[in-house]
Amino acid sequence: MGESSALSRRRRLLSGLTAGSVLVAGVALWTSAYVKSPAQAAADAGPPAPDVLTAPVERRVLSDTVVTRGSVSASQTVDIIPSGIAVEGGLKPVVTKVMVRSGQTFPGGRVLVEVSGRPVFALRGSLPVYRDLKPGAHGDDVRQLQLALRDLGHSTGADSLGTFGPGTKRAVVALYEKIGYEPVTTDNSATDSARTEVKRARRELDRLEEKRADPGDVRYAREDLADAESALAKAEAVSGPMVPASEVVFLSGFPARVDSLNSKVGDPVGEKIATVSAGKLVIKGSLSLQDKGLVHPGQKAEVLSEVTGDELTGTVATVADAPTAPDAGTDAQEAGQTPEGYAVTVTPRSALPVRLAGQDVRLTVEAASSGRKVLVVPVSAISAGADSHTTVTVVDRSGARRRIEVRPGTSGDGYTMVTPVGGERLRAGDRVVVGVQHGAGAAQ
Repeated sequence: MGESSALSRRRRLLSGLTAGSVLVAGVALWTSAYVKSPAQAAADAGPPAPDVLTAPVERRVLSDTVVTRGSVSASQTVDIIPSGIAVEGGLKPVVTKVMVRSGQTFPGGRVLVEVSGRPVFALRGSLPVYRDLKPGAHGDDVRQLQLALRDLGHSTGADSLGTFGPGTKRAVVALYEKIGYEPVTTDNSATDSARTEVKRARRELDRLEEKRADPGDVRYAREDLADAESALAKAEAVSGPMVPASEVVFLSGFPARVDSLNSKVGDPVGEKIATVSAGKLVIKGSLSLQDKGLVHPGQKAEVLSEVTGDELTGTVATVADAPTAPDAGTDAQEAGQTPEGYAVTVTPRSALPVRLAGQDVRLTVEAASSGRKVLVVPVSAISAGADSHTTVTVVDRSGARRRIEVRPGTSGDGYTMVTPVGGERLRAGDRVVVGVQHGAGAAQ
């Protein structure tokens, strides 16, 4: 019986130990799941481990483009600023007629406006007006006037090109008659005096001949008459109808176009009455200093009008070497602002529609091109190490990463041409690291 009691005690002890072990294990499990150290709690509260963003290696034609704004205008633009107009009584000149409207095209010889009763008309020519064109004048501007008169059907006779002679006078008179005005003439006081002197010398010669005066006196009288007639011829050569600088504007071609009208009948003549243009339509834009170094004459340009939907191609014609300064007296200049940019001109490959004149357009210039498909990666995939080596990091399907040294080339549109060096291999379709994202899973 003693042995049975001892066995019973041992069994109860074993059961207690087993239950205690189960309880201790349960407490340990609960503690590991729900009770954390401060360090572990801080780690779990932090951001998840970063994953990489990748992008594919590609083969493509690489191009670098510059996008800017431009406006369509003619190759020649002229402001009509009548100056030097003489008005009786010392009054200020005013606009008395307007014969055109903004946006209108017009031919050569057309009167555009009238200022204090005098016409302002357009003729063909490339030289700007810088003086009154008067009888007896010589120069390239006279030659330009003669050719313009001939274009309109007014012969300049036997006058040599560049000399304002009798034939040119007749042509000027014919032009003014056609447009409905009397031509302005030069001061005739010298001519009148020369005619009076010729009459006096002729009367004196007639008197001496009638009275059969001394032959020497008759000879001197004849010489005086010859001198007077020569002086008259010279005075007449520089007198007659003229073309005042205030009445003509020369344009390179017709039909020309009225870009804007700044005056109406009754307005005093200000700095500018109107702006007209002629010649082939071109696109003029502006480049920043950074873009200026990328754009050069001869590069291809795409032109888009968002208003009409017209899409055209052209060629960069000129790029200014110096920036365009703000106009004198503008707010930008007074505020001391920097220049506006570097002017760029684009010539269209075919004639631009007239409807585009004066419109704002978008210019896209192809600044550089690889010309063929090359191996490229996003610019953000390129890394430069302290050892001056340039590399990309390739990620394979398993997630393993390896660095490949590359030689970068042309860049454009966010991509860079790369060539593996040192026997490394890089193929289209490989994925390269371009950045880091937070969250599960790499971007593939």
